[in-house]
Amino acid sequence: MTELDRLVARALDEDVGTGDVTTAWTVPAQARGRAEIRAKAPLVVAGLDPAIRVFGAVDPELVLEIDVDDGAPRAPGERVLAVDGRLASILTAERTALNFLGRLSGIATLTRRFVAAVEGTGARVIDTRKTTPGWRALEKAAVRAGGGTNHRLGLHDMVLVKENHIASAGGLEAAVAAVASHNAQGLPVEVEVRNLGELERALTLGVERILLDNMDPDTLREAVARTRAHPGGGAVLEASGNVTLETVATVAGTGVDLVSVGALTHSAPVADLSLVVVERRSGPVSGSA
Repeated sequence: MTELDRLVARALDEDVGTGDVTTAWTVPAQARGRAEIRAKAPLVVAGLDPAIRVFGAVDPELVLEIDVDDGAPRAPGERVLAVDGRLASILTAERTALNFLGRLSGIATLTRRFVAAVEGTGARVIDTRKTTPGWRALEKAAVRAGGGTNHRLGLHDMVLVKENHIASAGGLEAAVAAVASHNAQGLPVEVEVRNLGELERALTLGVERILLDNMDPDTLREAVARTRAHPGGGAVLEASGNVTLETVATVAGTGVDLVSVGALTHSAPVADLSLVVVERRSGPVSGSA
């Protein structure tokens, strides 16, 4: 069983528990039919894989028709998928499947809006580690579906020396030197700076990536100019700190390479989708698994 299968199993256990009493008491076991999941508002689809696995975990005989791939836009009323089989199974799976689709499509939809806002600037929108515990891989996949770029997956695949690391190590130079002495794997290294003075120090250390934390647009432009004028001048610059849809174009327009947006995963509204039974019948399940 994969980690995603385990997550789906936990989600179903949380929702169904000892049994879906409402469905068991109201829907005849032999009733079969068809239901459709449709968008109720404009959205970008994400989360199809976990949603499909929910239906399969509840009833392997359910037959799904998938209309789109993750990353596809959907207008209100447009179908995302259809599911055919035992109506009781469909209704038991409904909420858990929609929870995955709604949460992840919400992230993809918000990401697409940020990406559209910076179009033409040359900057890329990236995510952060501000994710739902246990859902990180799914939420970062949803960012990609929305056209965004992933930052590090976790603490293990990239070095990001932040303010508290610097303070705890005894200074910026000491922190970067310590990283260099241990980084036999050649992991990417990024250093956070809060002002132009710290930027100048970071540039002399030859780090490959610099996070410009909570700088206003004028300071960001100056940071870009100083970095590009520095010998080598090739450090990748990431702007971070309270970036919104209203400010992201201005931030991206300063010349930075990356704009990190925690809101992509920690504040995305859930996308509005619904499942509706469109056909009821008796008899064998149509189609094949």
